[in-house]
Amino acid sequence: MTWELFSGTGDPQRDESGQPAWERIPPLRSWRQRSTGGELPWKPVFDMPDGLADAVNAALHLRRPLLLSGSPGSGKSTLVDLVAAELELGAVLRWHITSRATLAEGLFEYDALGRLHATQVSEQAEAAVENFVTLGPLGTALAAGQVRAVLVDEIDKSDLDLPGDLLNVMENGEFTIPVLARARSDQPFTVTGADGAQYQVDADGVVRRRHFPVIVFTSNGERAFSPPFLRRCVRFAMPQAGKDRLTRIVAAHLSSAAATDEEKAIAEFAERLRKTDRLAINQILEFVYLVTSDAAPNSESRARLAEILLRELGGT
Repeated sequence: MTWELFSGTGDPQRDESGQPAWERIPPLRSWRQRSTGGELPWKPVFDMPDGLADAVNAALHLRRPLLLSGSPGSGKSTLVDLVAAELELGAVLRWHITSRATLAEGLFEYDALGRLHATQVSEQAEAAVENFVTLGPLGTALAAGQVRAVLVDEIDKSDLDLPGDLLNVMENGEFTIPVLARARSDQPFTVTGADGAQYQVDADGVVRRRHFPVIVFTSNGERAFSPPFLRRCVRFAMPQAGKDRLTRIVAAHLSSAAATDEEKAIAEFAERLRKTDRLAINQILEFVYLVTSDAAPNSESRARLAEILLRELGGT
């Protein structure tokens, strides 16, 4: 494998066997993989900080969400994959929070325009209201017939009320889908979940919790949370990664040889990380991966890569 998959000439870069360059692009690395459906096809790689396993066990026993805080890139969102794999919970249901996120989108969505169109051009059965309701990640977990894992990512980006509203729904154990409540039926409704599977909603349009899901909130520390919210979570702060932990992470994702060969680069990155929170662990992972791979660049390209990949996460 060569470093230059792309040369900038615009000419196809075929190897001696005639293989096009796109077939030589390496697969997605382990720290970028996420579960997408069904059983987890891979084993998550995660360096477990002291105390985190106890925090997870406390959350499981108490049936409370785990609030995991730490700097971006510290591995927070990977933990839920590890929990789901070990407890055999299937694919993780993921909800990435933005400043515009609402409680409703985490519970369900109703395609009113789609149904309006269907009532005009389709048979009555195809235009049934339940065909246009989709459960959100949290709604799917509440409707599921087994325990599911839910990642509510970057909860600190939400508005002030959303965290408490989420926990209110979890503790009440139910929520109403108004459009189904108005269309009361003698039979349960069948709707599509966030994972594409089919789920039953009671005939009165109320989703009632069958199992308390495993919930992991992540926070980058961009805002404070109210005491009532914090009281209802098990909290854990990811520790800052020093040289030893960075070395373990690199060795786990790549190899012990890669960690040893790039000991100096890892130590320098750890020192920079100690002085600022504007760096992420995946930056050193990706740098070490590239400079120790079979397609490692020459020394000139390596210096440019260090400047490109190891820059602080600020500005442009």
